[in-house]
Amino acid sequence: MIKLTTLNKIFFSILLLGLLNSCGIYKYSDARKNSTNSDERVKENLKTGKSVKFGQVGNKGSGEFMFASSNPLWRASIDKLNFAPLSNVDYAGGIIVTDWFSNGGSNEQIKITIRFLSNEVRSDALDVIIHKKTCNQSTNDCKVEVIDNNLNSEIRIAILKKAAQLQNSDLATNKKKIGD
Repeated sequence: MIKLTTLNKIFFSILLLGLLNSCGIYKYSDARKNSTNSDERVKENLKTGKSVKFGQVGNKGSGEFMFASSNPLWRASIDKLNFAPLSNVDYAGGIIVTDWFSNGGSNEQIKITIRFLSNEVRSDALDVIIHKKTCNQSTNDCKVEVIDNNLNSEIRIAILKKAAQLQNSDLATNKKKIGD
């Protein structure tokens, strides 16, 4: 059986009080100032930018969700890259990488990388990088190079257009749910 000395009891009491104090469990709220109607509280919280966040530290009250399903840029990118097999999809890291793919019996393959620089739908929010791999069948020698041509811009513009459409439809849906 474990025997606690007085010094150990004091140490654990102070530790427990410190942990419970930093939890912030209790927040004073005046019932006269807060509505009892849940719909009114939801509308007020949405106006002030309060929302539920899991795993996000800081930036309180911003109303930005850290879920891929709520980010129109992310959803648009996945939608526009549905023709290619995906190799790496990391929402927290802000990157989507396709696997090498080709359009048939060609000895050239392409890999597309999309880096998210912002969560906002704007022209500088993402960076599209295309790699081309050309393999020589006889020598089994492959050469990989970065392609910088119109295809990069076309993919970026297509994603931005789709993201703007998704963002507008999300706003319309939220307005219907909440009202003006």
